[in-house]
Amino acid sequence: MADRIVSVNAYTTFTLLDGELEGHGWRTDAPAVVNVTRADDGDGVVLEFELDNTAADGVPAHADRLALSAAEARELAAELASYADRVAD
Repeated sequence: MADRIVSVNAYTTFTLLDGELEGHGWRTDAPAVVNVTRADDGDGVVLEFELDNTAADGVPAHADRLALSAAEARELAAELASYADRVAD
């Protein structure tokens, strides 16, 4: 992944997942990095998501970050677990 913005190291949550870029009238697959970390001020959780911009023309290198409170992070985790259970069944 060229021009990576999200740091990838031994502590990164997920590296090189199957991702997808989508815009109006187009869609393409792209490798993805997803990371969960504590906010710099220690008062929350940050979910980072980056897709390889070299997979699609005209998409500048960027990463998306979502700031969550501890309660929101737990709610998201529960929702993910619920859908994972549905897939496993």
